[in-house]
Amino acid sequence: MSRLLFLATGIGAMFFAPTAFADEDILELTIYADGRTLVNDVRHVDYRSGVQSIVLPGVSSAILPQSVTISSDDIEILEQNFDFDLLTPGKLMEKAVGQYVELVRINPATGAEERRRAKVLSVNGGTVVEVDGKIEVLRADKIPTRVIFPNVPENLRAEPTLSLKLDTNRPGTRSLGLSYLTSGVTWDADYVVTFNEATRKMDIQGWATLENLTQTRFEAADLSVIAGYVGTLNNRQGYNNYNNTNAYFRFYYQRRNQIIQRNNQRRNTQRSGGTEASSQERVGDNLIYRLPNKTTLAANQKKQIALVKADGVDARKAYEYYQADFTSANQPRSVDSRISFSNSRATGLGEALPAGTIRVYTKDQNGKSQFIGEQEIGHIAGGSDMSLKIGEAFDITVKPTLVTSDNVSRKITDYEMQFDLKNASKKEVDVRIYQNLFGYYNDYEFLSESQTGQMQNDSRRYWDVKIPAQGSSELTFTVRENRG
Repeated sequence: MSRLLFLATGIGAMFFAPTAFADEDILELTIYADGRTLVNDVRHVDYRSGVQSIVLPGVSSAILPQSVTISSDDIEILEQNFDFDLLTPGKLMEKAVGQYVELVRINPATGAEERRRAKVLSVNGGTVVEVDGKIEVLRADKIPTRVIFPNVPENLRAEPTLSLKLDTNRPGTRSLGLSYLTSGVTWDADYVVTFNEATRKMDIQGWATLENLTQTRFEAADLSVIAGYVGTLNNRQGYNNYNNTNAYFRFYYQRRNQIIQRNNQRRNTQRSGGTEASSQERVGDNLIYRLPNKTTLAANQKKQIALVKADGVDARKAYEYYQADFTSANQPRSVDSRISFSNSRATGLGEALPAGTIRVYTKDQNGKSQFIGEQEIGHIAGGSDMSLKIGEAFDITVKPTLVTSDNVSRKITDYEMQFDLKNASKKEVDVRIYQNLFGYYNDYEFLSESQTGQMQNDSRRYWDVKIPAQGSSELTFTVRENRG
């Protein structure tokens, strides 16, 4: 029987032509940044001849059942079921509604055990039973009560289980390949940076932080993580409603919303695109990081595995201020405190940085590490220039003032801006002032400047202004806006 497989998933339509399965069981997890995971699970099954049912326990509790593919020689799959109702006291009682159970109580006066047959009528907000023609509510009081059930319902499992109904005319033990998508297993990159302002160097340690939010334990798995954004059918009708009842969609949409919120925080972090290829394997337009050793990812567990490490990377402190339009501020504003660096080979790093959080520390005068800020980043290609906002410098301020606004004509306006810069620190600092322009719609001509600026792009110009220690500086310019 052919082993050509078709997997229809949110990642896209993919064909698999697996190689011969190994003699031992295999578990592989490929974890995507948006919270989806591709699971490849090879097991050995003892088949008998004819139509039969087999169970595959230990699948993810947040499986996407319609993404499942099965591969094994000489079998025909007739039916598959995903049983995600787990065996708990509450579930047992729910499944017993309309059936008879046995109540076992200890008489507090005699210590004797008393047994009575009861019919379960309801479990809504409590358990209602019928005993000897009378209605009784089971209470958690001082009289110990046990409930004995006649059996375990067929669709209640100790762990999430996939069951198959299949037909084969070839009995014996052989491998079965199971592939599926699940949500609830996530990964992020977390970076710890130690920055030395005096030497303009930093040490960086990057971790792959894995989190298993499912009820499933993945034992001795080969793990890979994908850095990049993979397409999804996130506009599909009905997903948001389905999200409330299905674990896959619930986990997936929680993760997608988290990514959207993080992307809003990543603005003004990457200053230029990179030109250096990563040493990691490329899969499509993404990078795959294969973790070196098998590891177990327990249910509701978070685990960190080393990802990137570099010491002595070139980095510098920077102060920046952004002016969105031509307006005045009522009071001075603190400048952004940033660390600027490149992840190029020339600076000592030379590696793409998967999306995540960079947390920055520095040494105080006593040599102790102090936390000074953190910043979310997107996926950054190698050789990119970056500027991390780690906080604000309250003792370095800028107060913008619109001095004049002159309407030269119906479509032309001259704006005169003044920026008063103050520095209460004990060292001279450079502050980069950015002025936003509406360059996509209008033309701008700078008629005068107290110092020459540079255009970052069509919609932004900047000036580097020195402020002496415990002193002040001033930047002025006049710009003509042509809305024609």
